[in-house]
Amino acid sequence: MTRLKSFLEKNKHFALLLYFVIYLIWFKVIEEEVTTHFHVVHTALDDVIPFCEYFVIPYFLWFFYIAWGFLYFGFKDKKTFFRMCGFLFTGMSIFLIVSTAYPNGHFLRPMYFTRHNFCTMLCEYLYSIDTPTNLFPSIHVYNSLGVHMAVMTSEKFKERKVPKILSGVLCVSIILSTMLIKQHSTFDVFTALILGAIMYFVAFRYSWKHLPQTVSQKASSVHNI
Repeated sequence: MTRLKSFLEKNKHFALLLYFVIYLIWFKVIEEEVTTHFHVVHTALDDVIPFCEYFVIPYFLWFFYIAWGFLYFGFKDKKTFFRMCGFLFTGMSIFLIVSTAYPNGHFLRPMYFTRHNFCTMLCEYLYSIDTPTNLFPSIHVYNSLGVHMAVMTSEKFKERKVPKILSGVLCVSIILSTMLIKQHSTFDVFTALILGAIMYFVAFRYSWKHLPQTVSQKASSVHNI
């Protein structure tokens, strides 16, 4: 009992993950509401990109990649954990707001598969559990960027090139997978990349340790006036 209490006290920052309770409930509601009446998301580039079922593998690896990010940084690098949470949760909240205010979807999925194999079976399963609605910014793309940025900026990987390369390869593969298995439009990907670039400077480059001092100085200035 003492060990459990000590563990919970030491790792209370994991309480931030309760955000997923709110996220999943909200996401389930909009998934059930947005089924037929929505704004169609499509670009000319979508028609050029071919369907490739093999990319369903990195698409599903995303779930393990994100889970690894939370667990690794949660236990090994709390500073990066907080930055990553700030990055991910901000983007995910923006996604929920956009999907609620602007219902959207696409018609990019193939009507049938010209060949059948294990990967097409996975695609069929994915299509059956996830509707082609509520698309942008793509959370698959955005969250992959967030974990990779955490790897690239963490002191734990400062001298470790191989993990950085592997993370980069997986991140790029996941981004490509969203388009190659027709789960997302290129518009969803581009909006996620733009939001990710902005949030990179907010979450990973800004020196948040100076924020309390800045607020204190402002309060002092107001008091003096």
